[in-house]
Amino acid sequence: MATTTMDDKRLSHEVNTPEHSVSEPSGTLELPNSWKYKRFRILGYTFPWYASPPVQLVIVSLVCFMCPGMFNALNGMGGGGQLDSTANNRANTALYSTFAVVGFFAGTFTNKLGIRTALSFGGIGYSVYVASYLCYNHTQNLGFTTFAGALLGVCAGLLWCAQGAIMMSYPPEASKGRYISWFWMIFNLGAVIGSLIPLGQNINAKGRSVVTDGTYVGFLVLTLLGAALSWSLVDAKDIIRHDGSKVIVMKHPSWKSELLGLWETFKTDPYIIALFPMFLASNWFYAYHFTEVNAGYFNTRTRALNGVVYYIMQIIGAYVFGFALDVKGVRRTTRAKAAWVALFVIIMIIWGCGYEFQTTYNREWATDENTVKKDWTDDGFGGPFVLYMFYGFSDAAWQTCVYWFMGALTNNGRKLANFAGFYKGIQSAGGAITWRLDDIGIPYMNMFASNWGLLGGSLLIALPVILWKVEDTVSLEKDIAFTDETVEDVAPKAHVGPAGESVSEKV
Repeated sequence: MATTTMDDKRLSHEVNTPEHSVSEPSGTLELPNSWKYKRFRILGYTFPWYASPPVQLVIVSLVCFMCPGMFNALNGMGGGGQLDSTANNRANTALYSTFAVVGFFAGTFTNKLGIRTALSFGGIGYSVYVASYLCYNHTQNLGFTTFAGALLGVCAGLLWCAQGAIMMSYPPEASKGRYISWFWMIFNLGAVIGSLIPLGQNINAKGRSVVTDGTYVGFLVLTLLGAALSWSLVDAKDIIRHDGSKVIVMKHPSWKSELLGLWETFKTDPYIIALFPMFLASNWFYAYHFTEVNAGYFNTRTRALNGVVYYIMQIIGAYVFGFALDVKGVRRTTRAKAAWVALFVIIMIIWGCGYEFQTTYNREWATDENTVKKDWTDDGFGGPFVLYMFYGFSDAAWQTCVYWFMGALTNNGRKLANFAGFYKGIQSAGGAITWRLDDIGIPYMNMFASNWGLLGGSLLIALPVILWKVEDTVSLEKDIAFTDETVEDVAPKAHVGPAGESVSEKV
């Protein structure tokens, strides 16, 4: 279900007519008499009501903590925890191939099915994916892992579209960076905890070993819990923010209207195409990070340790960039330019160091059965370890900024659902290409060069959008025009007037 948020001041300006005059709140916000809006005070802190954006964001984050988080922990091990990365490469090639197709239309399907259904369906896909690796440990059934990857591509397309629509459209403009940051930190905490499981089970295994059944079972249980948790979300029409503002809900969209809406996004916002290379780059580096660096250079227990610190640095990167993007007293246009500069500098420094590291080994060395992979007790471990940490940091910085850039372009939930669909679809196409390239044995240095070139080049292509399309605020007229004929009335926004009486406004 798509949503369009409205900033309080802009909304009150639009409805400031004699029959809809609204006073600014001078007392306590009056909420509907429902369990969804009850507030609880624990240890001196008053928690937000259940149907508030922060609580809903935490629920979505926990779903991703337990589903994509476990997926990331498993893939972060390199080869899906297997010594031979063939099954992982083929499963992920199938995954990102179907994801790339579904991603383009995920906004349409999510709007039609609803966020809860999309998230739950997505969670089941992660469960099947994990189960296929558990099966592979015993049967070497390559067909099942490939099928599970293809199925997950369909499921994940819907899950990430629903997540993106909530994360970008529920918060007010001034808080979008922090919402993205909160999500990314909670989500990656799942990968940290997930990586601790194989680390604990393999901490004494200095040689070559695969991930145990217990690891896969733990991941499977968590993904199933995540799929179930998605049903605890409330409908978008029930969300009330702290200032009393609500969201505009799409009126029972038809498949035809939604497909036309997808085309309408290209027609009204063609500049989004300039961000497509950044979308492509955002998943391009995972095959290199996980398989060609972590699995290619390190032994099993060190791969698990690297996975832990990789995702810890993702949490730190999301925190730093998310909160910096919402810093008070600085115009949004200035923050957008500063974010672009920061990304460019980080990419040049980290991948410049990565070039020096990549010259020290190649695929032939990594795939030789007689090669003894590097352990955390070996001399020279520190440099590659720190580099891998900052690969994780730069990943979070990139993803956080891309989401923030999209959220800064509009507050219209229907557009943002389509933007999120484009984002996940294109980045998945990149993932499908790189996992396939690794499967056919592309030289590591070639893969490295493609990553560095794409990251730097995509920033240059996106620069005009950052300079000329990001505004300090998006006018209500721009937001509402896109869905002017397909929105339904929203329940009144309630304030407490000067004398304590309830004052309502309606769009």
